[in-house]
Formats: sequence, C-alpha cells, structure tokens
Amino acid sequence: MKKKRHLILPILLFGFLLSGCNQKTEEKSSASSSNATSSPAKPAGVPVNIDPALAKKGEELYNQNCVFCHQADAIGKPGFAPSLTNKEFLSVSSDKFLLGTIRDGRPGTGMPPFSHLGRSQVEAIVAFLRSHSNEADISALVDAQPDAHGDPRLGKLWFDQICSTCHGFDGDGYSAGSTGTAIGKAGFLNKVSDGFIRYTIVNGRSNTRMLGFKGPAAMANLTDSEIDDIITYLRSVPSKS
Repeated sequence: MKKKRHLILPILLFGFLLSGCNQKTEEKSSASSSNATSSPAKPAGVPVNIDPALAKKGEELYNQNCVFCHQADAIGKPGFAPSLTNKEFLSVSSDKFLLGTIRDGRPGTGMPPFSHLGRSQVEAIVAFLRSHSNEADISALVDAQPDAHGDPRLGKLWFDQICSTCHGFDGDGYSAGSTGTAIGKAGFLNKVSDGFIRYTIVNGRSNTRMLGFKGPAAMANLTDSEIDDIITYLRSVPSKS
C-alpha cells in the first residue's frame, strides 16, 4: 500500500506540471493568433468639408474634361485610367497632391496637364472628387511618416515578384500593357510621400485590383522592412518621364 502511495504522488505532480505547460502554450498560441489577425491601425484624420455648389461646378468640369478616360462618376477603367473616387485614395491624397496632378498631368502616361483650366476650376474638380467619399482626410498624418530607408536590392526582388504583375517590371503601368498605374515614373514619385506609398501597399484600394499586402489575409504578408525595401527601390530607379 505504501509503495502505491509513493507511485501516485509523482504521477499527480507530473500531471499538474503538464497541465501548466499546456495552459501556457495555449495562452501563447492564443496571443499569437490575436496578433496575426489584427489589422493595421488606421490613423485618425480630419473631416472633409465640401461646398455643394463648388462640387456641382466640378462635376460639370469633370464631364467636360475627365470623363473620357476616368469614366462616369470617376470610377476609372482597369488598364486605362485609375479610379479617382476610391475612398482609400481620397483619404490619403492631400489637396496639394490632387491639384498638382490635375494641373501638371503625369508625364510619360496618357494623363495630360490641365493647367489651362486655372486654379479655381481645378479646385472645383477636386471638390467633386471628394464629394464621393465621407472618409476623413489622413494625408497630413500619412505624409508625416518617416522616409523609407530600405535595401533597394531586396526591394527590386520583391517588386519583380509581386508588384510587377500589375505595374510592369519597370513600373511603367498602362503604357507597358499592365493593368496597374505607372508607379515607377517620376510624374508619380515626385508628387507622393513615402508614407503615401507605404499606406497604399499596406491597405490597398477597395473596389480595385490593388489589394493590401500586409496581414494574414493579404496577397503577400509583407513586413514593414520589406515594404520599405520596395519604396527605396522605386526611389532609386533612374527618373523616367
């Protein structure tokens, strides 16, 4: 009887220890799972106030100058012209960026300059575009993000494997027969911050072919450093018009 008691005690002790280990493993697994499924936090922006009369004027100007490429309601056409009313695009685009892009166009692409319209008419078009979204303006917060300091050699590998599928091997976009925009051209890179590019890679653009590339449900779960490698590579490519 004594012998049995001596055997039972070590068995019970081992059982308690094993139970504790399993609990810790489950807690760790649960924490890892929680971290993996959490999506990147969206910065809080400022509400956008739109003058209805200005937006109405902008709609008329849009239909006279922009609808041929960007389609009705600025929804765009894959492989031809991008959507200008996508909520992620509008929330991350500053007025300066939108005004400058309409005014100067995108050299090396099918987007011509519209400087002949004058500032007030371009502002009206911007108001019309913004009227399509009630998202807060986060452009100031996004543009204030630090510049990317990655490895351009690694960035080229990631770009060639992932981004070139839609944007072309040199980022030439539509002109190379690609479905994505010309993100490798100076006309785009000179007007956007690294934060703008970073936010777009992470979050993608809803209702377009541009999906997010960070997170377990993303097209490719890129790390922060890998995203910065891609941005650094884009910046390192010789400027193209």
